[in-house]
Amino acid sequence: MIEKSLKIYQSTKNKINALSYAMYMINWDSETEAPVGCLEERSKQLGNITEMIVSLSHKKTYVNALKDIIANKDKVDEITWLSASKEFEELEKELKVPSKELVNYQILLATSGQTWLEAKQTNNYKHFAPKLDKIITWQKKYIKYLETPNCKGYNVLLDTYEKGFTEEDYDKFFDTLRTELVPFVKEILSKKPIDDSFNKEYYPIELQKEFAKYLLKVMCFDKTKNVIKESEHPFTTGYGTTDERITCHYYDHLLTSFIFSIIHEMGHATYEKNCDPKFDDTALSGGSTMAMHESQSRFYENIVGRSYQFWKTHYPILKQTFVEQLKDISLDQFYRAINKVENSLIRTEADELTYSLHVIIRYEIEKLLINDKIKVSELPTVWNEKYKEYLGVEPKSDKEGVLQDVHWSDGSFGYFPSYALGNLYGAQMLNKMLKDEPHIYDEISKGNLNSVHQWLNKNVHVYGNLYDPSDLIKKITGEELKAKYFLKYLDDKYKEIYKY
Repeated sequence: MIEKSLKIYQSTKNKINALSYAMYMINWDSETEAPVGCLEERSKQLGNITEMIVSLSHKKTYVNALKDIIANKDKVDEITWLSASKEFEELEKELKVPSKELVNYQILLATSGQTWLEAKQTNNYKHFAPKLDKIITWQKKYIKYLETPNCKGYNVLLDTYEKGFTEEDYDKFFDTLRTELVPFVKEILSKKPIDDSFNKEYYPIELQKEFAKYLLKVMCFDKTKNVIKESEHPFTTGYGTTDERITCHYYDHLLTSFIFSIIHEMGHATYEKNCDPKFDDTALSGGSTMAMHESQSRFYENIVGRSYQFWKTHYPILKQTFVEQLKDISLDQFYRAINKVENSLIRTEADELTYSLHVIIRYEIEKLLINDKIKVSELPTVWNEKYKEYLGVEPKSDKEGVLQDVHWSDGSFGYFPSYALGNLYGAQMLNKMLKDEPHIYDEISKGNLNSVHQWLNKNVHVYGNLYDPSDLIKKITGEELKAKYFLKYLDDKYKEIYKY
């Protein structure tokens, strides 16, 4: 009996994987270079592929095969059993939603990204609002389908991205950050401002792309497994350990934007690339959760990429690339500038101290939307009010306000808290890394990231999606997740930069 179930399982999975790969390729093309005119045809074909995947995965013989494999743990190998268990856990949720609705929702998402892009480029929120309203309406229906006595409302969406984390957990976590960070930010902002005016000089994009090539080499970009393209909002996507793709966006009057986008996205790609290859084509491939993924991208971007030691080696190369713009800017000036604390409008450009406030704003808005406390039409007003409340700044346009992030256009409600949680994971990992490798920053100052890569690979990347995040952070550090390491990291770093 188990042999038959294994055969059905593998045969069906092969077909689902092939269709999923086709969908992955279409979505990548959509975000990078597909002509706008193909939108309708592309959406139709994505709908067809989704329908094929659903018909395969919802088939009774496949569902029963999964159940049989799970029930016979002692008769199958560990990877097959764990993979089948994770797949069945997700499939159980999916089976609660009518198949037609799943397909129609994918068709909606296939067009919403382009609508968001058009709205952002034309600064016209009303162009995107109807699509966003449909996405949120579906999210609310999805919640109702999946609710259990122990997981209700917005918690259903939060659990999708970070298993086991609830509103109560995030409220407590964000309250701690507010209590600790807001006074610290005010204290920092009372100090003499750091001059970063050089950052807004004119930097030809062709030269930015030259330095980007150098930076990719530093980050161990592998041309046989990695690709980089351009998109409005930088992102990373991939399939298994042999196909990792990132995008970047270049601004000719904002030097550091592309630099930290590339380091951030390569953090994601490095995680995926270094998972154990035996997990490829299984539910164990990729990162543990989105917050664990963000821990890696933000570890590389901030803990490594915004460190003084990192730029000791690489700043001279940057100066050679932009001779005129940086001729009077020393390494010390550059380091202080890339860590300048300020109340800003754009999340992706925010400093480490104020970044979490950007996330809290989105988290609070999502709760209001999902709980029917505000309407989609009110979103720009609420957004602007919260930015004024939390950061003391107010967007002059929806382009730099409610339309700045792509995530809601692809239905990623419940995702934003992952960014802030990722900071906590990363800082706790750093604390353990420095105990294991006390000279890690000496290596970084010599231009060598091998020690960082190797430690993260050994302790985080190789496990893929084998462990839940709470188990993984305990395995890595010997402790449950704690905010104190992140807060101490910020305290030590910014008191030194601002000299008090």
